[in-house]
Amino acid sequence: MTVILIRHGRSTANTSGVLAGRTPGVALDDVGRAQADDLVTRLGGVEIVAAVRSPLLRCEQTLAPLLSARALDATVDDRLAEVDYGSWTGRKIGELLNEPLWKVVQQQPSAAEFPGGEALAQVQARAVAAVRAHDRAVTAEFGPDAVWVACSHGDVIKAIVADAVGSHLDQFQRIVVNPASTSVVTYGEHRPVVHWVNNSTGPAVLPKRKPEEATVGGERGV
Repeated sequence: MTVILIRHGRSTANTSGVLAGRTPGVALDDVGRAQADDLVTRLGGVEIVAAVRSPLLRCEQTLAPLLSARALDATVDDRLAEVDYGSWTGRKIGELLNEPLWKVVQQQPSAAEFPGGEALAQVQARAVAAVRAHDRAVTAEFGPDAVWVACSHGDVIKAIVADAVGSHLDQFQRIVVNPASTSVVTYGEHRPVVHWVNNSTGPAVLPKRKPEEATVGGERGV
């Protein structure tokens, strides 16, 4: 079963330098709305059977054009919500650079817990649990070759991808997930396979090979 992880399009908070977190009402800006519209074309060649999203407005707006084009409804899952940054929520990124916790977030995120919020380790645990649970449910209903989408947030998707490649959470800051990018993971019986990360132009055609069938010597290409 293959999931396309979609980060929400560019929001008003992304350009204002503010850590929006779970602040209600943070919407896509003009660029973000154009990115959401473009997803319809970018995913035009992919048959999508189900959609799941974070409860926050920017994710709802990002998926809206795609869902309308496919006549699909999205399941809302709180486990895919943005990180609860606690008292950091709404603060300027420039101010946070001086906080001692900032270095922990950058260098040892597995030890980072936001004041009055949640730990990044908790974020990864809930997000991975959500994706794997929805993947099992979609597989049971539509079969092992089905494709579904999940729309969430940058750090949440980075944590999911880190788990999928078998990387410790402390390395997840090495992963880049831009607004409106797609990252594709197939969950097989024995292991996940990450097909790509932070793609801003595709996918048009998804790989069909099962995760168990790694090619010795490297992939042959399409």
